[in-house]
Amino acid sequence: MSSLNLDDFSDLIERPDGGVRRDAEERRQRLAVPSGALGRLDELGEWLAAAQSSVPVKPIEHPRVVLFAGDHGVASLEVSARPAGSAHRLVRAVLDGESPVAVLARRSGIPVRVVDMSLDCETSELPEDVVRHRVRRSSGRIDIEDALTQDEVEQAFRAGMSVADEEADSGTDLVVLGDVSVGGTTAAATLVGALCGTDASVVTGRGGEAIDDLAWMRKCATVRDALRRARPVLGDQLDLLRTVGGADLAALTGFLLQSAVRRTPVLLDGVVTAACALVAQRVAFRAPDWWLAGQTSGEPAQAKAFDRLALDPLLTQGVTVGEATGATLALPLVLAAANLAADLPEHEPATSSGASGD
Repeated sequence: MSSLNLDDFSDLIERPDGGVRRDAEERRQRLAVPSGALGRLDELGEWLAAAQSSVPVKPIEHPRVVLFAGDHGVASLEVSARPAGSAHRLVRAVLDGESPVAVLARRSGIPVRVVDMSLDCETSELPEDVVRHRVRRSSGRIDIEDALTQDEVEQAFRAGMSVADEEADSGTDLVVLGDVSVGGTTAAATLVGALCGTDASVVTGRGGEAIDDLAWMRKCATVRDALRRARPVLGDQLDLLRTVGGADLAALTGFLLQSAVRRTPVLLDGVVTAACALVAQRVAFRAPDWWLAGQTSGEPAQAKAFDRLALDPLLTQGVTVGEATGATLALPLVLAAANLAADLPEHEPATSSGASGD
């Protein structure tokens, strides 16, 4: 029996303030720039106003990229272009400033945090602040075994919640959320396929580093077998993550839900974060009101998840590299929307010139 009661999230998560959003819409009508002239930036500004409960919007001062990292046992089936157990190399590239997201974040002055949940390497190979939440080395092979034990999925989920609290307490006012994984897109496709009731071929994509047709067929077969194991546990989202998710996906789900509790806006990246958002929506239907979809990568499971979540991606650049790179590209749009909504002047009030009577 789980000691986590996910039903509590439905009571704890409130929608962004609708009254404040209406006030923001009214203020927008008074700005010197004509309504609609800024396109979707108007909508983003109003969304931020509701999330902040502030009119005018406060500029975003402390955004942060948060990445949850892990290896997945299914990578041993050669469903990924990268070798099984190699996600720690991707993490090292992020930490050394050599990955795309690290370059973009450094140039923009945005800090990047990496949280190891299940990397298949010695903890001594990475900094203590990265590995302190680790649950295990690699999640299980979800086509034939559970990804996690009951204790492990709870530990991972709580770790995600804890990281969300740490970010909120430190003043982070917008999170760009991503994953660093090998085999993670296979688990994500399984989650989306299970929750949307679709076949494996409908949700199986080519991954971050595109695989060939033979590998794609192996991946489809793996997702198909994992879906058979997922369907009996669809009624319990924690059990679903335990069976066919993984430590990084469980942590991402906990992070998303707790961020909504703490009223922290989140910008989603690729198929893995989209899949976790879909799981989180099943837990608390108001939670998606706190998230934005950064970009569409072309992964079919991501598109299906965003459609179910009613999230319209900000960019359509087809970035598949993961690690929140696509969402980081979309971040300047959100920052611009906040700055414009905060600083654009209102119309000067009309003055009436009546006769003096002389």
